[in-house]
Amino acid sequence: MIELRISPVALPRPAKHEDPMPELALIPAPASSGDDRQLPRNVEAEAAFLGAILIDNRVVEDLPVQLTPAHFFEPLHGRIFAQAMALIERNSIATPVTLKPFFEHDEAMKAVGGVGYLAQLTGSGAGLIGARDFARQIYDLALLRELVDVGRTLVDSALDTSESVDPQAQIEEAETALYRVAGGEAEMGSVKSFSAASLTALQAAERALNSGGHLSGITTGISSMNAKIGGMHNSDLMILAGRPGMGKTSLATNIAYNAAERYRRDEEDGIPPEKNMGAKVAFFSLEMSADQLATRVLAEQSGVSGEALRMGKISKDQFQQLSRAAQQLQTLPLYIDDTPGLTIAGLRTRARRLQRRHGIGFIVVDYLQLLQGSSRSGDNRVQEISEISRGLKTLAKELNVPVMALSQLSRQVESREDKRPQLSDLRESGSIEQDADMVLFVFREDYYVAAREPKRPVEGDDVKIHAAHEEWAAEMERVFGLAEVIVAKSRHGSTGKIRLHFDAKTTKFSDLADESQAYADYE
Repeated sequence: MIELRISPVALPRPAKHEDPMPELALIPAPASSGDDRQLPRNVEAEAAFLGAILIDNRVVEDLPVQLTPAHFFEPLHGRIFAQAMALIERNSIATPVTLKPFFEHDEAMKAVGGVGYLAQLTGSGAGLIGARDFARQIYDLALLRELVDVGRTLVDSALDTSESVDPQAQIEEAETALYRVAGGEAEMGSVKSFSAASLTALQAAERALNSGGHLSGITTGISSMNAKIGGMHNSDLMILAGRPGMGKTSLATNIAYNAAERYRRDEEDGIPPEKNMGAKVAFFSLEMSADQLATRVLAEQSGVSGEALRMGKISKDQFQQLSRAAQQLQTLPLYIDDTPGLTIAGLRTRARRLQRRHGIGFIVVDYLQLLQGSSRSGDNRVQEISEISRGLKTLAKELNVPVMALSQLSRQVESREDKRPQLSDLRESGSIEQDADMVLFVFREDYYVAAREPKRPVEGDDVKIHAAHEEWAAEMERVFGLAEVIVAKSRHGSTGKIRLHFDAKTTKFSDLADESQAYADYE
């Protein structure tokens, strides 16, 4: 690594020393690295920047980057910066005089001539002119040092050829580390003041007000769902669960399409990104292939039956409908990854890559139980599911996007008279319920009513057989095409249920015609 040095100002030298900071001699790379290249740093720029702060505390109010003590190569400079910021934040003045009591017993300060070094930092006011540039360079060089550290760790890990080494895991860990550097996580954390957090909350409320639909998050494309949950919120882990046949994958693809389509429409209308109610979507399909998923979306948007589409039983008019739908989908910001057997670490790596390349704002995972944990979880499935759910929540916070993970339910649902799911039905681990910000269940009563169809009466059958079938037909007519999305947990609002229409032919969910019946709270 080539050392970057700038000496824009001639700093005064303390008495008794030929060099103001003799211990700041450039540090060579470790002997084991086989070279004598030095870590990127500019100690003179750090000194000039600190001098500018001590001359005029207002310098810190207009910096191009957010500096922390960890960004300074010389630890003494980091401590001086930290103490100066502590005084400034308390509305006190940071000067060599006010800082003096804090460094009288500092050994590193004694090594450069004592607390008189603080005054020497301010000896030349030239640092005020380039304070912003110095801050930027200090920050950039800290990132380069972080990158050097990642590289050295990567080399050391790659040279380990023991049997216990998992090369794929090393690659994923390396990409994670690089992502942190790229995302500015060399700042050693992301602490926010309450004022900054409250400002974000206020902006979300303003967004909901301006949307006209009380929508503070990303749209689901279904008005009754938006009205109940307020859209999908950044950093949230949403669990969408249901028994097989309930349509959870269909609902997820509906929502993914709606969010991507809204993003495209708002972008075409010139709406700025911060006010866009949609999102670019990454859909990780571990169960279905990309072409199967695309077929579903085509069926939903064209109105052509998915079964007819797969079997080729379509008319020319229907084919034209498909063609028009396919043309509209070509520019849809929806990205499908159907890699089988993904680990949670691998999924996070791919999601980060998609966000860097395409600006992904919403992630769907179909489905949670098909993900794999690390080898550390061994044969303990509950522990593995706990690791996966925590990993998904971490991903949502790390990328600051909503993550919707589909989940199976245990068979105990089938043994109850009322088949509506409950939180206790979440399969294999209570950590799913714990880690989730929102839990949604999909329930279709017509699925169970259809399965209870009695014997079809024929001419000459007993009147009771006719009556039983007529009673069943009346019940089927009442529930046919109705679906419920049950909000069993929500950190942002109330629980309750949302009534929707479900078209089984195209597997499409939509609002009921009578919006007054769209959703109702539990008692």
